[in-house]
Amino acid sequence: MLISGAAPRFLSDDPLAREPDTQDASGVAEWEIDLRIDLATNLFSNPGDSARDVRAKNVNTIDEVPDSSWFTNRILARPIALDGLSRGPLTSEGPAPGAWTVVSPKLAGFSPGFTMLDARGARWFVSFDAAGHPEAATGAIAVANKIFWALGYWQVENHLVNVNATELVVGDTAVFTPESGRKRRMEARDLDAVLQRAHRSADGTYRAIAARAVDGRPIGGFRYYGTRSDDPNDIVPHEHRRELRALKVFGAWTNLVDMKAGNTLDAVVTTGGRGVVRHYLQDVGSTFGTGANGPREYDEGWELLYDGSLLWKRFWSLGLFIAPWQTVNYNELPAIGRFEGDRFDPLTWQPRVSTAALRHARSDDTFWAARRVAAFTDDMIRAVVRTGRYSDPAAEALLADVLIKRRQKIAAAYLPAINPVVDVSLANDGRLSFNNAAVDAGVAAPPAGGYRVEWAVFDNTTGDARAIAPAATSPQTTVAAPGLLPDTPGAFVRVRVAAAEPAAAAWRIPADVYFKRSSNGWLLVGLEKGTP
Repeated sequence: MLISGAAPRFLSDDPLAREPDTQDASGVAEWEIDLRIDLATNLFSNPGDSARDVRAKNVNTIDEVPDSSWFTNRILARPIALDGLSRGPLTSEGPAPGAWTVVSPKLAGFSPGFTMLDARGARWFVSFDAAGHPEAATGAIAVANKIFWALGYWQVENHLVNVNATELVVGDTAVFTPESGRKRRMEARDLDAVLQRAHRSADGTYRAIAARAVDGRPIGGFRYYGTRSDDPNDIVPHEHRRELRALKVFGAWTNLVDMKAGNTLDAVVTTGGRGVVRHYLQDVGSTFGTGANGPREYDEGWELLYDGSLLWKRFWSLGLFIAPWQTVNYNELPAIGRFEGDRFDPLTWQPRVSTAALRHARSDDTFWAARRVAAFTDDMIRAVVRTGRYSDPAAEALLADVLIKRRQKIAAAYLPAINPVVDVSLANDGRLSFNNAAVDAGVAAPPAGGYRVEWAVFDNTTGDARAIAPAATSPQTTVAAPGLLPDTPGAFVRVRVAAAEPAAAAWRIPADVYFKRSSNGWLLVGLEKGTP
């Protein structure tokens, strides 16, 4: 990690590929986050660090997010085959067939469901499509589950299943709390009441999502600010974790409007002989154009649940103020709901309730996220949408087409916003190569003036840089070093790359790239970009 004021500038293990969990967290206690308080806190205050424009604190020296108990680099970091993407986090074939024993009703969320043990005793959390809305909720969960797994988040293993009511048995220990508030033993009539709220297929079965219980000991969710005080490894405030800030972009792409602590889950797992808290985005089903009980409200994805400025606009205009969402024409298919890409603007997209992590997102965070969205090819998007098993081909096509449109708009909004130099390497012969993320995504033209490149020998102890030659300009993204570079193992060079005039102001802010000489050649150890 790059630590301000530290000497030497780069350590022997830079860039870190994994964020270490150095302490045993076995003693972390279960907690319950009051969702009403969490809602009010995020709606009406600004929790977390009051300072703004703070660089993400969990990035390594090359401005990437290391693997961790929060995040695993997948798309963009390595190739993902279509069949691997289609399985995503699935490690089993789903609940074992046979009698399924219901052990409790569903305690969270709005969709009908229950907790059950399969024929082998594995625990599953089952949720259904709402009556009258076949494939909507279950399809959204199935597709979003794979997308967020590919993006890098820990995901619950979700399987699409067909439930036959005749194979369900209410367990002897199952309890139920009806509206009267008096807990009692769960009965068959209580299970019938759950199924009456679910959509029944023509063959009498019920399509559902079966989510396998996570490994380890569940201890509640996490907030999008602060840290968990009893977890000794949780030292980066959540509002300063880039993977949580990145949900501003990933949420806009998928229309994940319901970001709250209640849709997250922490679990203590044992790895490397010690307890570690693993952090799940447990519920990403509030995506695309439908919710648990039907299509989204028209303003979801467009406005916050509470926005004082909009209330005043409506008040002073005597209700005549027309919001953008009021003029959108949706191709509203039942399985997809209200989801479109023509009027979508990633810069103005809003969840129901914002979070501290989203409010702290900077242009380098959104650039990082947009690169991952842009890495989804059309074929990948269509493959992952097929996992929703929509019976209507038009529904499958609509969802894929809208995701492709929104992907392009995200790339256009965020990739050109800062210096887009990426994938920098230095060959043994002194030839520098790099890519332009915005150009590669087809959302910007190469800079008309080419690229300005400056070379310097860098002292890793003092931080001094000595120019090797005057700055030079090249129209290409491959540039030869001006003369011999140091060949002593442990030597450092700094290469400063920016767009030359004429170019957008953001592209003229240089990216400083640092290489260290090893016995095998030049190793990229540092990448720093200024933000506009």
